[in-house]
Amino acid sequence: MAFSFKVSADVQAVPSGGEHAWQSTGDDPFFDLRFTNFREPVIVIHLRTETGLLDPKIYIDRGAGYREKDAVSFEPGASFVFLADVGRSGLLRHLRVDPASFPCRFHLSFEFHPDRATAEAAISVRLASDMVGAARQDLGKLPRFALPVPKLTFRRNRSDAQKYADAHYELAGRESFPLRPFADETWLSIIVPVYNAPPRYLNDLVRSFRQQHVAGVELILSDDASPSDETRHWLASTKRPKNVHVVRNERNGGIGKATNAGLVTAKGTWVTFLDHDDVFAPHALKMIARAFHQHPDMMFLYTDELVVDDKLHPKGLLLKPAYDPVLLSGVNYINHFSVYRRDRLVSVGALREGFDGSQDYDMLLRYLKGVPDRQVFHLPYPAYWWRRNGQTYSRRFLDSATDAARRALRDRYAASAEDGLSVGPALTETLHRLQFTQPETVGLPELSVIVPSKDSFELIERVLRDLFEKTDYPNLEVIVVDNGSTDPRVLALYDRYQKDRPGFQALVTEEKFNFARSINRGMQAATGEHFLVLNNDIEVIDGAWLREMVDCLHYGDVGIVGAKLLYPNDKIQHAGVIAGFGGLAGHWYLNKPKDFGGPMNRLHVRNSMTCVTGAAMLISKACANAIGPWDEENFAVAYNDVDYCLRAYKAGFRSVWTPFACLYHHESVSRGSDMIGERKRRFEREKDNLRRIHATTVFDDPALNPGYEKRHSTPSLEAPRLLAKPRTWWP
Repeated sequence: MAFSFKVSADVQAVPSGGEHAWQSTGDDPFFDLRFTNFREPVIVIHLRTETGLLDPKIYIDRGAGYREKDAVSFEPGASFVFLADVGRSGLLRHLRVDPASFPCRFHLSFEFHPDRATAEAAISVRLASDMVGAARQDLGKLPRFALPVPKLTFRRNRSDAQKYADAHYELAGRESFPLRPFADETWLSIIVPVYNAPPRYLNDLVRSFRQQHVAGVELILSDDASPSDETRHWLASTKRPKNVHVVRNERNGGIGKATNAGLVTAKGTWVTFLDHDDVFAPHALKMIARAFHQHPDMMFLYTDELVVDDKLHPKGLLLKPAYDPVLLSGVNYINHFSVYRRDRLVSVGALREGFDGSQDYDMLLRYLKGVPDRQVFHLPYPAYWWRRNGQTYSRRFLDSATDAARRALRDRYAASAEDGLSVGPALTETLHRLQFTQPETVGLPELSVIVPSKDSFELIERVLRDLFEKTDYPNLEVIVVDNGSTDPRVLALYDRYQKDRPGFQALVTEEKFNFARSINRGMQAATGEHFLVLNNDIEVIDGAWLREMVDCLHYGDVGIVGAKLLYPNDKIQHAGVIAGFGGLAGHWYLNKPKDFGGPMNRLHVRNSMTCVTGAAMLISKACANAIGPWDEENFAVAYNDVDYCLRAYKAGFRSVWTPFACLYHHESVSRGSDMIGERKRRFEREKDNLRRIHATTVFDDPALNPGYEKRHSTPSLEAPRLLAKPRTWWP
């Protein structure tokens, strides 16, 4: 066989009487063709569908992977034949076929032929039979040597993490900055609690400190009465620079006491903490000093991290979003190289006893309470090398560290809970879920559920039944905004619910579908304290989903809450929307397994997002009043939810996505494709409107680290061309 192929996760083969039939359940189906070194030179690709149209795209790897600029797009059609000359041999080894950009069923097959004439004859036979009217596309000769010729090397191959980090360090090395950024004052104290540290760890640490070449910093090694002879000998005899100090603690008191003892001697305006087995990245202190100069009102700063092995070889990265207190309530994603104002840190009590394994998390939560979000900055620079060897206290005593973390969270959020705060496990057992109200709570706010719909009896019948019979929420009104149903079963269903359910009404008006207008009409008719926008193709999984969404409103500035949505095959359909994906906006981690955790297991806890989907969106009345109606003119069908969320974001309202409200979404079952005729033209206009109004081609979404590219729903690393600036969540 001259080739093999790999298919995307959302594509499955389906029975079709021997033909090559496939079903895509997502919006990014693809087939990655992989050729052998020697093959017949001409490939013919047959693609067709029996329902609707397809909008195929073919990607050609010209040596830099699959890129949009190397892709060929085609006008929508029902049948296609693609012909390409890939040569009998050569280094062109990959070709990717994307049959469509939406869920659909199609037939796809591949053939290799010895020459163009044989291929043309085979195409003629096929066109005469089952592909009448197919659009024939000749891709011509493709580059034979698209991939670079491999070279023999005896050097260690650099990992993606190392390439990414090295690009940052090279850029930072070119940046000019004063040796004495804050004159002669000590601006930063670095405190390192030491206990039985191997001398090589201490040598690595001090060496990385000396290589920073920034004045006004001090390194304080606070020894917790180490019994190790080699550690004690190193501390006593090793020659150290003048700005490296040792604090001797007579008694072993644990990491908290040792750290606080170092803090007592600190002179810096700012304070940070390192573990004794970790090191500074190149230019780390220069980049931090620059951030303070750029933002003198800063109250807190944290950086990204490079994960290294015991010999300091890069193994991975921790690339973090901008400051997100909601995410922080589920996982200490901030972690290493956190820089505090010393005076505030002392005033909140620094590290407390009794929180071993999570003492830094406890201190962080107390320090940040009351600090305005706009004064908390993230520096997207891998400034910290975290030597992960599994020997930390929190790894060895995980249960007690997890318990300490939850006690810290209860202390931080207890005043926010109206009916008793509880803190339990998230989807990962060692992460955390806050519940501000208890399941037995009465007096929950009235919600108005707004469901745009037309006909589609099976869908509307199910969603209404699920709302009234499967959803455990006691204070609900449901408003169906119908743009002209004619199905007598649907109209009879409305009549029955209006008679039997006092909290139900159906607003039926025959008109062209406009999702934004339907939502506005529903809001005008609503009497609830908050609004829930819900598609008619939603299916309830767990009855407590709506209580969870309302619970998320207890975080201070939340105006919008989104749910976790799954395709019927249990793959992820919605885990939040990233503004700027593809120059527009898109769902991240589409089609991943339902239990996929993502970086730092973010998808197992609540997150702030700039945008969530309108398929299941809770909106507080305060947010709705401040933002105004949905935009019926510019976003009648597509991107109206993105527009609404971005308007809320710019007005200071936070959107939260929660994995604890999980629903099935039978996406666009009732509406069909947007790739045909006037629908396609409208879709293109609305894409242009999103770019024009919200500048999504250059939007820096704070939920996504700048180190990730924005071309795919599962973003990969992208080495920087410029150093990213310090960032806060809010614009």
